[in-house]
Amino acid sequence: MTIIEKIIAAHSGKDNVTPGDIIDMEIDVRIARDFGGPNVVKNIRAYSLKVADPKKTFFTFDTNPTGSDQKYAANQQYCRQFARDHEITVYDINSGIGTHLAIDKGLAVPGSTLVSTDSHANIVGAIGALGQGMGDRDIAAAWAKGSVWFKVPPTVKINIVGNRAPNIMAKDIVLNMLHRFGANSLLGYAVELYGNVVEDLSLDERITISSMATEMGAISILIPPSESVLEYCRQHHDGEFTPVYADEDAVYEKEFTLDAGEFFTAVSMPGKPHDVAPITKVKGTKIDSSFVGSCTDGRMEDLRIVADIVKGRKVAPGVVFKIVPTTDEIWNRCLDEGLIKIFKEAGVLLGNAGCAGCAAGQIGQNGPGEITVSTGNRNFPGKQGKGDVFLVSPAVAAASAIAGFITTPDDLPEEPAVFKPSHHDEESAKREVEKHGDKPVILEGKVWIIDEDNIDTDMIFHNRHLAITDINEMGQYAFGNLKGWEDYAKKSEPGDIIITGKNFGAGSSRQQAVDCFKALGNQAILAKSFGAIYERNAINAGFPVLTYDDISPLELENRDAIRIDLMKGTVTNLKNGKQISIKPFSDVQMKIYQKGDLLLA
Repeated sequence: MTIIEKIIAAHSGKDNVTPGDIIDMEIDVRIARDFGGPNVVKNIRAYSLKVADPKKTFFTFDTNPTGSDQKYAANQQYCRQFARDHEITVYDINSGIGTHLAIDKGLAVPGSTLVSTDSHANIVGAIGALGQGMGDRDIAAAWAKGSVWFKVPPTVKINIVGNRAPNIMAKDIVLNMLHRFGANSLLGYAVELYGNVVEDLSLDERITISSMATEMGAISILIPPSESVLEYCRQHHDGEFTPVYADEDAVYEKEFTLDAGEFFTAVSMPGKPHDVAPITKVKGTKIDSSFVGSCTDGRMEDLRIVADIVKGRKVAPGVVFKIVPTTDEIWNRCLDEGLIKIFKEAGVLLGNAGCAGCAAGQIGQNGPGEITVSTGNRNFPGKQGKGDVFLVSPAVAAASAIAGFITTPDDLPEEPAVFKPSHHDEESAKREVEKHGDKPVILEGKVWIIDEDNIDTDMIFHNRHLAITDINEMGQYAFGNLKGWEDYAKKSEPGDIIITGKNFGAGSSRQQAVDCFKALGNQAILAKSFGAIYERNAINAGFPVLTYDDISPLELENRDAIRIDLMKGTVTNLKNGKQISIKPFSDVQMKIYQKGDLLLA
């Protein structure tokens, strides 16, 4: 078996599992954050459930560590009160990012399982553990039952070999992987990394790489733990653990080999993490701000590299350089090693540990027209603000902040670039928006055809609305950040069915991206494929999501009426009678659908 298969088997009481098996998996570490946590608590209370094991259950308040937003502050206090009543440990707003704490506090160890309302819970793949981001129903079920249903994914093996150039950071490695595999060619796969380059990676570098599995659509990037990683975990965990490695005869669905010698210093172009290009394509682009942090970069090794670059220099005039360490322990180490003094003397804005601008809850956001280089994992439109965000390594972020334009540490100018007065109107011309119990097992409704791939959760339900927990308020924001479909909530009618492309629902674990369609009375979504967390969230909410291979034989037009047979797996165009086959409901999906919710099934 592969690593993920062995972990799942060990946590489901089975000797063997194979891809496609649906099992009940015990969860070792069960986490809710400050935006998903209130809904988890509401579900626990609404269904009169109990917390199965408080010692395995945690809150991590990392998305708004300053408590600066009233709704976040209210949600945090709501969770604190629940934690006090049930003796649940809270890693509060002074602690840092929950997934990093799981590693550094020894909560997760090699071979363990972890779930969180954070879509980047798969970061623990860096230590050879299985982490999954899930929606609030899944987490509530894990808290109450200690386990969740899980579908065993197929595994892909990727070998990274050759000679890695000194200037290629871990962020460059994972961006080169995104350049090679895109946002959905690894969709639904577990990935194992091997090769001489991988063996030499430090823990901090492994965390950077594993943290972007979600942006590739992968379930997890699992890296076999080295002896140094094992020693780190032993030092931070009270108790024994056994690391998990793949069998020599493990079966992989695909195998790839990448030559690190061909990797380039990389940048993700604004709007799409997978739109990766060599830094030379944008070198010299004037920037307004730079950001180092997020769960992808902000570890001690990253901050030492940044300090080496900015020491004795000043941030370029007019540029704001923001640094947010991932945990409070790392923040304090920066203080002990003198890095804080270096940062402040250079003119850096330093934040307390947390997710920062990635979660719209702390420093790191940008405004309209602002150009930012960021070490974050995502640059979806609106994710880190209203400006343009280029994803880069910490070294490039630091060098660019000093230069005032995008550049590399080996190409810093003698004098930084400065802003020149603009002769353009302050307000740019507005772009014209292009207008475009017993439940039935047969659905009929009119379609909206949204012929796009990789529609992410920020396009579906923007993160500025994440504090909303009342489903009745969610419908008005459906597709509010999807270009051309901003008015979807106004024109949608009860009973409508959405048909879209590949990787629908990529990105965050937010349940609202499902519930907004339920609030509008939409009946179902058909897509070529779904983001893994999104598909789970929809199934667990009793909302029909189905996949198809080719919809063209139906000759559909917008607002045609169709019939879907959930059991048989057929779709019929009621206008012309043409029919296709699709994947029918699984037994698990049908059971949850009929009950109306995972927590009733």
